[in-house]
Amino acid sequence: MTAEGHLLFSVATLVLAQKLEITPALAHGDWFHMIPAVLLGSLLPDLDHPGSILGRLFRIISLPLSKLCGHRGFTHSLLAFCGLAILWETQVSPRWDISGDIFHALLLGYLSHLIADMLTPAGVPFLWPLKMRFALPILGKKNNKKGERFISVLILVGALFLPPHLTLTLPLQVNDWLQMYHNKRTNF
Repeated sequence: MTAEGHLLFSVATLVLAQKLEITPALAHGDWFHMIPAVLLGSLLPDLDHPGSILGRLFRIISLPLSKLCGHRGFTHSLLAFCGLAILWETQVSPRWDISGDIFHALLLGYLSHLIADMLTPAGVPFLWPLKMRFALPILGKKNNKKGERFISVLILVGALFLPPHLTLTLPLQVNDWLQMYHNKRTNF
């Protein structure tokens, strides 16, 4: 998927997540916080590709990461996603007072990237270091910009036509953890 496709897909998933009230932070978050965070999150997995937007900006990270894991390797896995969440909680959150909606939007953008790449024939190695790839190849060929735009618009239109206050309940433990995090962040 192209960078444009990832950016569009991430904004569409943010609108859907906000409409479904997936987390309290996303349901009541500030759009001026969430849009940049979801956009950044949607580009982060491609840091393993030196030709990507972030790969060109952070070559000192991108080149070794590319040599070590290759494109669509570690950074396209659930392990990297969880690592980002843990890194944020243990290193970023204690040092800087950053709003919870930024954190949730960043993670949503990262996850949207993985899901979007799963729609290509190459798929993603969710269970890295296992070589197994997960794919639902709706976007048949490389750089199918029309298909990428169509899927993003479809998600966006679907989100806009959802009835108000329709919520998606996450598993109880995840929802409780997110609620505790949200409460911790709003008490400051």
